[in-house]
Amino acid sequence: MHRLMDFSDIIGQHDMAQRLMRLADEDRLPHAMMLCGPDGAGKLALALALACHILNKGTFKVKGTRHPDLHFSFPTIKPQKESSEYKPISNDYIEQWHNLMADGPYFSLAQWMKAMEADKQQAIITVGEANELIKKLNMKSNQGGWKISIIWLPERMNQECANKMLKLIEEPPAQTLFIMVCREPEKLLETIRSRVQRFDVKPIAADDMQQALMQRRMLNTEDARRITRLANGNWLTAIEELDAGNENRLFFDYFVALMRKAYLRDVKDLKRWSENTATLGREEQKRLLTYFMRMTREAFMYNFHNPELSYMTHNEEEFCKKFARFVNEGNVLGFQELYQTALRDIGQNANARMVFFDITMKVAVLLHTT
Repeated sequence: MHRLMDFSDIIGQHDMAQRLMRLADEDRLPHAMMLCGPDGAGKLALALALACHILNKGTFKVKGTRHPDLHFSFPTIKPQKESSEYKPISNDYIEQWHNLMADGPYFSLAQWMKAMEADKQQAIITVGEANELIKKLNMKSNQGGWKISIIWLPERMNQECANKMLKLIEEPPAQTLFIMVCREPEKLLETIRSRVQRFDVKPIAADDMQQALMQRRMLNTEDARRITRLANGNWLTAIEELDAGNENRLFFDYFVALMRKAYLRDVKDLKRWSENTATLGREEQKRLLTYFMRMTREAFMYNFHNPELSYMTHNEEEFCKKFARFVNEGNVLGFQELYQTALRDIGQNANARMVFFDITMKVAVLLHTT
């Protein structure tokens, strides 16, 4: 994205865009704000468009995502060359960030992890980043106007970082604007949440999604309508569905394999499945478990024979024609609790082999529960 970012680049979200522009033009923006909402709704796009709207009033225009008074903070991993004591900062990966943003401000944590070439590490925002940001924001503005800090996924700040960021937000340098782009605000310190003004970004409206798919991706009306329904307001899901090799197809294969092996109660095969799944990166494992929860819900809803309640791809629906009867009122909550517990355990760095083998054993029991 080498041209200037503009609110017109955002998919849908017209009301929110107008609200933010009006607050900026009337000089009524809070010094610290948080855009909250689901994946793929365009929170980062709104944050960047707002920053550009403010900074482009100066003599130095924002070129894509680069401006001397625009600072990005985001989850990182420790670079391989650094010692174990090193606290990574966003500048360690700033070129990868700009390269990813060059394709537009719509991407997932998974895509960012891939851009950093992360393996099994969990990405966080460290106190090193907080210290670096304090230094940057205490310097004089390059253009004599606003300094803007966009913090992507602030819920991934560790405790030490969060405490320093709280103090920075409480005592901000002059003409500094903080824009947090948050997916899970409940994971942020309550004291930080209480000091920022929250703006809730809704999923993209169906009409806006369909129009964008037709205009930007040249889809015909029927294909755009089908993908819009499947995406359910998430632009990332829509784009993934257009990608023949997307991650969800891999997760679908994992899900189908587990259900078939668990139904047969083949312990040797189940053990092999759990060991194979354990080789995935931590973030990928968490996304896999989230996918399993969605598929369980879809299989359960399929039993009601109401197409309006179903949000599946063609392959998922074909599988559920025979599989759905094994997900019923007697076990659906058990499945969901199992995956939710595993998601928590993986997030706390539990032994992945043990977690996934435990899943296989319990799924084998649940499939035969009525």
